[in-house]
Amino acid sequence: MAAASPTAHDVYLFHEGSLFKSYQLFGSHYRELNGQTGYEFCVWAPHASEVRVAGDFNSWSGELHVMQKVNDNGIWTLFVPGLKEKERYKYEIVTNSGKTMLKADPYAFYSEVRPNTASLTYDLAGYSWHDQKWQKKQKDKTIYEKPVFIYELHLGSWKKHSDGTLYSYEELGQSLIPYIKEQGFTHIELLPVYEHPYDRSWGYQATGYYSPTSRFGTPHDLMRFVDECHQANIGVILDWVPGHFCKDSHGLYMFDGAPLYEYQEERDRENWLWGTANFDLGKPEVQSFLISNALYWAEFYHIDGFRVDAVANMLYWPNQAERHMNPYAVAFLKKLNQTMREAYPHVMMIAEDSTEWPQVTGSVEEGGLGFHFKWNMGWMNDVLRYMETPFEQRRDCHQLVSFSLLYAFSEHFVLPFSHDEVVYGKKSLLHKMPGDYWQKFAQYRLLLGYMTAHPGKKLIFMGSEFAQFDEWKDTEQLDWFLNTFPMHQKASVFTQDLLRFYQKSKILYENDHRAQSFEWIDVHNEEQSIFSFIRYGRRHGEALIILCNFTPSVYHQYDVGVPFLTQYIEVLNSDNEKYGGSGQLNKKPLAAKSGAVHQKPYYITMTIPPYGISIMRAVKKRGEIK
Repeated sequence: MAAASPTAHDVYLFHEGSLFKSYQLFGSHYRELNGQTGYEFCVWAPHASEVRVAGDFNSWSGELHVMQKVNDNGIWTLFVPGLKEKERYKYEIVTNSGKTMLKADPYAFYSEVRPNTASLTYDLAGYSWHDQKWQKKQKDKTIYEKPVFIYELHLGSWKKHSDGTLYSYEELGQSLIPYIKEQGFTHIELLPVYEHPYDRSWGYQATGYYSPTSRFGTPHDLMRFVDECHQANIGVILDWVPGHFCKDSHGLYMFDGAPLYEYQEERDRENWLWGTANFDLGKPEVQSFLISNALYWAEFYHIDGFRVDAVANMLYWPNQAERHMNPYAVAFLKKLNQTMREAYPHVMMIAEDSTEWPQVTGSVEEGGLGFHFKWNMGWMNDVLRYMETPFEQRRDCHQLVSFSLLYAFSEHFVLPFSHDEVVYGKKSLLHKMPGDYWQKFAQYRLLLGYMTAHPGKKLIFMGSEFAQFDEWKDTEQLDWFLNTFPMHQKASVFTQDLLRFYQKSKILYENDHRAQSFEWIDVHNEEQSIFSFIRYGRRHGEALIILCNFTPSVYHQYDVGVPFLTQYIEVLNSDNEKYGGSGQLNKKPLAAKSGAVHQKPYYITMTIPPYGISIMRAVKKRGEIK
């Protein structure tokens, strides 16, 4: 880590909001000073009258280790010789009113296992990374031109031991990574893994932003897990919450007896919806804390992306009847994204934003917020509403499927079926589907197939890959026993084939952020609830013809307009019997014929499967594409 005591330059940058490696100054750091080894502590507490370090090493009597105040803006330091790694400690803060509080270190690199709340001294140095090939590969192309199919998961409930105890980072590396590789996902997205006191907050209400949760092991264990993911060509994205934090007494809330990390005014500070406190994003020191945190995870844990939680809650002031822009949050997000792009241009910044804020993924220089991607919440809500509608009524809400293409290229999107859609009574993806047992599975396959064919990167929540029937139960592991049932086995085979097909089909990802990559064939067939469209590749003649039938009817001899006079072969059909379908396939190549159908110069005649998606590829042979 960096030099020992705070320099005037570091102090200036911190209070200016530009000390983007503030973790090198604050927290506890292993040092050698004046011939002695130990740990140096540094904390920001401007409202405190005195700050001490208390721990096992002084029987939790902070009077023995009083910190020195460095400046009038409340930076305190102390070197304690003789301390070893994994010593328990807290800051003993004496407020201006004389009250004494014990607070965990905001910059701690490691913490006790809950329900204990002390910080632990820890030296991050010493881990040897082996992901050089992965890091080099990230620079080959921009992320917009790469396949991205994300598996969102909660480490605490993916799998558990038979006695209910959690898997460790090491055990997850041994079981999760091969599973992700077999399934065909390109990335995993972890619900927050920084330290949090309450399991059922899923990590979204944190106390230790720099401390990987000790539930699963040490910081070095997490480094090894990420390293092994990279060696298996799997990227790692973290859910990250820079908008609000929990109010547990040992955490950031009223850290030195007065509002510090949170807004001064109660109406701005309190997040009544979640029972948390909102970060004061206009305060320079909070900007240094949060932006440093993103850089920290990228530097020390080689994280490949951040899904920034609850952006809507940041962009607008909370607790107001009408939406009013929060200028501090807007400026913070721009500063965050610009800093990350300069330091780590290949680390994805993804906004979980449900608003219509313009240019979320536009460049900061051109007035945008600077994210790489935005979750397409509108598409998700429309499609799930459509799928939950009985098939005979779908003709009346046909536009729910077509509407997304009016704005699909206005931002860079991720299409999400996340944990939020399969919890709290919302049902699993499979259970959302209307109809009988067979129809539910057929529509589940159709839904995942349509998402894969639609422009944008993709994300599904754990369990969806094998069509878990019950919604997510966050205190239990996934229903792995379902893999003994034939239809769930076949659903898993379909997901694997679908993801392999996606990764092999550059047409579906290399150009999917450009409007010319998509064209409707027939978007007006309300009566049959059939949608047909084309996904184009970069070179002439590269095309996939996609047919989606959202009813149980089968159509033979169905004419479909196509762009090229060539042959078309079926490369994926969700109605294949090996997936649990009825076997309504197009087994032979289909030769295009001249004749205007769907305003295209040529057409093919094919079978349309029930509740199914059929994908046809134009056969590109020399001299054949016209």
